[in-house]
Amino acid sequence: MTPLLQVTGLVKHFAGTRKLFGRAATVHALNGISFGVEAGETLALVGESGSGKTTAGRTVLRLLDADQGAVVFDGIDVLAADRSTLKALRRRMQIVFQDPYGSLDPRMTIGDSIAEGIDIHRLLPRSERPGRVAQLMTEVGLDPSFASRYPHEFSGGQRQRIGIARALAVNPAFVVLDEPVSALDVSVQAQVLNLLQDLQRDRNLSFLFIAHDLSVVRQMARRIAVMYYGRIVELGPRDEVLEHPRHPYTTALISAVPEPDPATQRTRIVLPGDPPSPTVPPPGCPFASRCFHPAKDARCESERPELRALGSTEVACHHAETPAA
Repeated sequence: MTPLLQVTGLVKHFAGTRKLFGRAATVHALNGISFGVEAGETLALVGESGSGKTTAGRTVLRLLDADQGAVVFDGIDVLAADRSTLKALRRRMQIVFQDPYGSLDPRMTIGDSIAEGIDIHRLLPRSERPGRVAQLMTEVGLDPSFASRYPHEFSGGQRQRIGIARALAVNPAFVVLDEPVSALDVSVQAQVLNLLQDLQRDRNLSFLFIAHDLSVVRQMARRIAVMYYGRIVELGPRDEVLEHPRHPYTTALISAVPEPDPATQRTRIVLPGDPPSPTVPPPGCPFASRCFHPAKDARCESERPELRALGSTEVACHHAETPAA
């Protein structure tokens, strides 16, 4: 099956702050990531802060310009699209931001915020706009009578529902969910996640779900891509990645997930040191300085591992055949 979205070799670098004596350092945010998302599927991008997850989501949507690589959405080259083609793509590719308050204009009513995309793309006559806004608010669990209120009058969970309604207003096929519940209370998180699953089922939506909470990912995703230092180090089916991790970094992430059953013992893996500098890529595996794999050797320091198939998963580790822990 041809994926709805296919990303190949995506690279994004940022120019750093210029030093007093010398050239500005370059931050290597994305270092050639590749993945696909099928229609109706949720692919999760997980990893610690600074791993490149949000940059990946925004570059795929061309909110940031890529330096290299290809992004093909439903047969259309996103990175090469002209202005009119890109505007049409905006209708089919949307984003829900992490901050449910910062993503809303405080000077606009929520009805106007939700309808902004409808107005830009001229999807409905002005007379039908209020009815569509009311329908969208009902769909995400909000009272349509609140359409004339402003963002500061709503809770965090309600504001995130507004952001979801705004993304759905143009009838997209693909939505980037950039840590959509990380700023919410746990009880509200469950409500928003259930809402997203219902919307996906009803609308056959594809999600790129960016998160660091693996318990949330377990509920939402069908496949998981683990990112470290701007690279995907493990990619595969959710249960396979979470139950039988092949990369030591994935193993460490899973060990950090709180275990609700006090009778279950889990050894927390504390990674030594810090990630390598994003301005000076190491010659070998970027995880080598923190790696605890028993088979770690000099090759890890000198030769960068590429993603390779290992059963149903793909792993970027020279010693993935040997369990890390």
